[in-house]
Amino acid sequence: MAQLTIVGLGPGSLSQLTQEAWTVLTQAGEVWCRTLHHPVISELPTGPALHSFDFLYEKAETFEEVYAAIVVHVLELARREEGVIYAVPGHPLVGEAAVPRLLAAAREAGLPVRVVHGLSFIEPLLTALEVDALDGVQIADALDVTALHHPPFNPDLPLLLGQVYSRAVASDLKLVLMNQYPDEHRVALVRAAGTPQEQVLWLPLFEIDRHPADPLTSLYVPALPSVSGFEGFQETIAHLRAPEGCPWDRKQTHTSLRNNLLEEAYEVLAALDAEDVDALREELGDLLLQIVLHAQIATEGGEFQMADVVSGIDAKIKHRHPHVWGGLKVSDSEEVSTNWEAIKREERVANGQAERSLLDGVPKTLPALAQASAYASRVKRVGFDWPSIAGVVDKVQEEFAELQAAESAAERSAEVGDVLFAVANWARWLEIDPETALREANARFARRFHHIEMAALQRGVALQTLGPEEMDRLWEEAKAKEDPKGR
Repeated sequence: MAQLTIVGLGPGSLSQLTQEAWTVLTQAGEVWCRTLHHPVISELPTGPALHSFDFLYEKAETFEEVYAAIVVHVLELARREEGVIYAVPGHPLVGEAAVPRLLAAAREAGLPVRVVHGLSFIEPLLTALEVDALDGVQIADALDVTALHHPPFNPDLPLLLGQVYSRAVASDLKLVLMNQYPDEHRVALVRAAGTPQEQVLWLPLFEIDRHPADPLTSLYVPALPSVSGFEGFQETIAHLRAPEGCPWDRKQTHTSLRNNLLEEAYEVLAALDAEDVDALREELGDLLLQIVLHAQIATEGGEFQMADVVSGIDAKIKHRHPHVWGGLKVSDSEEVSTNWEAIKREERVANGQAERSLLDGVPKTLPALAQASAYASRVKRVGFDWPSIAGVVDKVQEEFAELQAAESAAERSAEVGDVLFAVANWARWLEIDPETALREANARFARRFHHIEMAALQRGVALQTLGPEEMDRLWEEAKAKEDPKGR
């Protein structure tokens, strides 16, 4: 009768073929194999006629096309009175992309289905590596990973990647993995696990494409030596907040941590200004600590979980980048900004929020100079801007003139604010962050004044006794040390 029978052929040795599979195959009139390029094929009983879908791999441009075609062909064969026996390497539900689709389509068509289990490539791999699968081993298809830009795995746990078909696949695979794992991380290329040809080669990650690879090749990536994954760090913070954790961390609230969050953000900015990569790495960690602490406090209070934070921002980013995750075409970054604002307006309408000012999205707690720059950038998106930088320069000069003409303290205060706002807008036109520029100017001032202080200390005199002229001379001396042009 019409029936779909899917048989697992095991990892490659006839000794690993199950008794049930052997019985089905020896009693069959014909067997359709996904591929004849599997070691056990040559050892199968001579009775049944063997057919394969290898011709599809030669005709199709992508594996997706191959799998889709296999599903169509096998279902058509299964509808015959004698049904069909479809044989696949390993276990039918380990690394066989077409099988889940076949099962779903057969059930929908009302066709009886029988799955004959087979030993997968995983069990011999675990044996070859002497690894316990229940120690958190993650398993994935190498081809799926090569389509990504960052590996979706927890680096605190070991990883098995099957179907490293070729050096080309290994090359693409290592580029993705090296976005998370160090280049020198020791990994194992395992070929033909569970067969007499089994090989286990330990080598640095960056070398995996320098050695032969075929459909029986897999990659084992051990866990990193210390906590490096997001989940591991969340466990650390949850432990701090647990009853047996730290008393100080346990008593913190969203409000009590407010200043810590602000301070750590400024420490990150300081590292950026100093172009100190080591400091940036450390300060980003401190900032991440604040984020995870807030998420843990929210989890304990039933407010939200870290998964909600990540899924929310991930969905927002993808929705606001239709030119990356959609079919929208954009010509430049200006068009991206325009689309961004339009999408945000659509989101507010969809969420039932009243139309609000374009400037409402700029945090009120930003430093004033940064806020001025943000305001100017926002209104530019809707065309409220000068047509050229000449108008901006004229505006700065105009505000200086009004400041000089101001008569009262209130007028002078207002005009100083206007001057600063105009200068911040000028900086935007020059593609300079005014907040960063001012922090750098402050740092230069502090260094140069410290030079004057050290000169007074070396002379054993009070700073104020140096006199304005001597201070000016020392100031210029400090400038010359930093910049021969004395800027």
